[in-house]
Amino acid sequence: MAEKVTILDIQQKKEADHPITMLTAYDYLGGLLVDRAGIDMILVGDSLGMVMLGLESTVPVTMGEMLHHCRAVARGAQRAFLVGDMPFMSYQADPAEAIRNAGRFLKEGSMHAVKLEGGQEVTATISAIVTAGIPVMGHIGLTPQSVSKLGGYRVQGKQAGGARRLLQDALALEAAGCFSIVLEAVPAPVAAAISRRLRIPTIGIGAGPGCDGQVLVYHDLLGLFDRFTPKFVKQYAALNQTIHEAFTTFRQEVEDGTFPAPEHCYEMDETELRNFLEEIEA
Repeated sequence: MAEKVTILDIQQKKEADHPITMLTAYDYLGGLLVDRAGIDMILVGDSLGMVMLGLESTVPVTMGEMLHHCRAVARGAQRAFLVGDMPFMSYQADPAEAIRNAGRFLKEGSMHAVKLEGGQEVTATISAIVTAGIPVMGHIGLTPQSVSKLGGYRVQGKQAGGARRLLQDALALEAAGCFSIVLEAVPAPVAAAISRRLRIPTIGIGAGPGCDGQVLVYHDLLGLFDRFTPKFVKQYAALNQTIHEAFTTFRQEVEDGTFPAPEHCYEMDETELRNFLEEIEA
């Protein structure tokens, strides 16, 4: 088995200008498959609210739900560095509560780090969590938990003032102790400039090729989630249609009697079968 990926490995990739890979996963099989592909980091994202639980946003996702999915992913992933997404209101109200909840991701969820959203307004909380010995990944730009405040799922930093605020947020998160930062839905030149200024790695999602790494949602990459597809998503497969065809064919074959066929059935010794039939028909 390959050696476990560590924060040091991630930082060294930044310094060597070697792209970092990250995907989401939400269950044992997802963790296993992503891990086998040699992906550096796995994010158990609160996006599970939409792609796994059918919710309209990430906001209703609970700590209990996150920990449940984290444990499942950890059972499947043996090599990748695992990051758990802190859900809405698990860290905003009180730093002490934030530390306790972050600790649960490591102690109960078998994660190696946590991710939380926000810029300068959450630096005190991040610093407290890091001081407690828990690695933190930041997340700025489009922050889904704050989508109502942002006025919807909009690109962030399109104007010079907004771009400056993103840089200030990124520098503040670095100073607070984050080991890396996700940049979501940020113009590519802005994300590239921020990445050059930071000593820690940036992971882009809809932020162009100038980031130190890239992350996508598992279901988006595979073409499984068809409720909407963001501009920045590349579908590497179209499994939604493949699965639909497989399920439909199964239904048709059961209905017309072609499944199960003889090759899908277990046999029985002829004498034993005859004795059994004589017994129940007597």
